[in-house]
Amino acid sequence: MPFLILSVICSVLVSVLLKLAPRRGIDIAQAVTWNYLAASVLSLLLLRPSLQSLRDGHAPWPALLGLALALPGIFLVLARAVREAGIVRSDVAQRLSLLLSLGAAFVLFGEHANGWKLAGLGLGLLAIVGVSARSGERGAGTASSWRWLLAVWAGFALIDILLKQVALAGTPATAALLASFAIAFVLMLGWQLLRHYRGRQRLQARNLGFGLLLGAINFGNILFYVRAHQALPHSPATIFAGMNIGVVCLGALVGVLAFSEKTSAWNRLGLGLAVVAIALIARGAQG
Repeated sequence: MPFLILSVICSVLVSVLLKLAPRRGIDIAQAVTWNYLAASVLSLLLLRPSLQSLRDGHAPWPALLGLALALPGIFLVLARAVREAGIVRSDVAQRLSLLLSLGAAFVLFGEHANGWKLAGLGLGLLAIVGVSARSGERGAGTASSWRWLLAVWAGFALIDILLKQVALAGTPATAALLASFAIAFVLMLGWQLLRHYRGRQRLQARNLGFGLLLGAINFGNILFYVRAHQALPHSPATIFAGMNIGVVCLGALVGVLAFSEKTSAWNRLGLGLAVVAIALIARGAQG
C-alpha cells in the first residue's frame, strides 16, 4: 500500500508541476525534453531492463516508435489541458482514458466483456460528458478546454493500446519503456536544438532543472506503481482501482484547495461517476 500511495502522489505532482510551469516562465517543450533524459537514466539505473529482447527480430519497433512520439505528445497536451481546464478535470480525463483502452481491448485484443466492465464503460462515458462541461472558472475554464480534455482522454488511451501491442509481442515492459524514453528524448532534443538555432526559443538552464525534476517525479510514478504490483501480485485489480481512484480524488483535492479551481455541478457529478466507473471496471477485472 505505501508504494501505491507514493505512485498516486507522484502522478498528481506531475500535474501540479505542469500547472506551475507557466507561472515560473518555464518552456514546457524544453522541460518535457529533459524529463525524458531523467526518465531514461533512472530507468536504466533502477529498473535495469534486459535489452536482449530489443535486439531480436521480433521487437515491435513500430509500436515502440509510436510510443516515442505519443509520450511527449501527450505530455504537451496534458500541460495545455491543465492550464486551460485545471488539474481536477485533467486528471479525471487522464484516468478515464481507460474507457477507450477497454473498448480497444474488446475489439482488438479479444478481451471478455462482462456486465461489470460494460456498466463501468457506460458510467465512464457519462463521466466524460460531465467532466468536459465548462466549469465557468476564469482563465482555466475557457471555451476550448473541453477539446484539450478529450485530447488527453484519447492520447492516454492510445499509449495504453501501444503498450498492449508491445506486451503481446513479448517485449518486457521495462525494456520497452527505456527504448521509448530514449527515442523520445533524442527526437525532442533535436526539436529543441532546431528551435534554439532558429532563435525561436533559446535553451535555458531553468528549463533543464525543471525538466529533470519533472522526469524524476514522472519516473517515480512508474517505479512505485510497478513496486505496488510486485508487493501485491495477486491483487492487480485492487492496485488498478486504487491508483486511478486515488489520482482522481487527490487531484480534485489539490486542484480545489491549493489552486482554488472552481468546478460546476456537472464537473462534480462527472468526478463522482468516474470513481464509480473505475471501481466497476476493477470489479469486472476480478471476475
